[in-house]
Amino acid sequence: MSINGIDTDLIVMAIWGVIFAIFVLKLFKSICLVPTKSAYIVERLGKYHSTLDAGFHALIPFFDKVAYIHDLKEETIDVPPQECFSSDEVNVEVDGVIYISVIDPVKASYGITDYRYAAIQLAQTTTRSVIGTLDLDRTFEERDVISAKVVEVLDEAGSMWGIRVHRYEIKNITPPETVKNAMEMQVNAERERRALLAKSEGDKQSKINRSEGVMAETINRSEGEMQRRINEAEGKAQEILTLAKATSESIERLAVVISSEGGQSALRMQLGEQYMKQLDGLSKPDSRVVLPGNLVNFEYWMESIGLKEDKP
Repeated sequence: MSINGIDTDLIVMAIWGVIFAIFVLKLFKSICLVPTKSAYIVERLGKYHSTLDAGFHALIPFFDKVAYIHDLKEETIDVPPQECFSSDEVNVEVDGVIYISVIDPVKASYGITDYRYAAIQLAQTTTRSVIGTLDLDRTFEERDVISAKVVEVLDEAGSMWGIRVHRYEIKNITPPETVKNAMEMQVNAERERRALLAKSEGDKQSKINRSEGVMAETINRSEGEMQRRINEAEGKAQEILTLAKATSESIERLAVVISSEGGQSALRMQLGEQYMKQLDGLSKPDSRVVLPGNLVNFEYWMESIGLKEDKP
């Protein structure tokens, strides 16, 4: 059968062929292979139907479609630099990075239009509000406080968006160039102060060490001198004791000899010899000595010391 020279059977066959091709294409599209740590949101006739986890899934052609695909792995989102004013009215530029993951694919699909953009905006506004309560110096010291506050706010909002904020890190806090130069001058001044303090402490310790060394040396010398004098005194005392002992022994021996028979005669002879030697020394031409008249009387001197000669 033909109409105006066109075969209607061919037209019908072509239409059915197109329909079959579309059906086959839809049939292939209805087969879903969901990767690990992923979630597919399926809508049936425009309404949420189910969430497909990892694995093989078959959909109904023409009725079901994958409306949203979510990656359940943790992801990082850069927070663009923004200007913030500290409590002391200093303008600083702050940027950071957010670490989030999807924990509820349904809320992430229908709870908010774009959770990534919303997380960035909320992080920026929270950062501005926290930095506004801190002065410039504390903004560099209180990074953990700022990060913890942003995480707290984002996590509270994320429960409605189906996401979890694991952490927020501030990458840079950039003050104006003039403030940066002033801070560098302050740091250099503090560094120089610490260097001078360390040098003075070193000089002080050096002087203390030297004085302690001199003191120890003086003490050692004084102790050495004291010990030397003690040793000399002990030596002299020992010498005196020895001489005294020797003198005592010699006197005792002399007394024994004198008391023995012929002892006095021997003593008189010894003293007479010494007496004559001394008189001989007085006979020198250049010697002038005034002596008592009885000096030459030897017997008189012997009697004065109890050595009178025994006459038979």
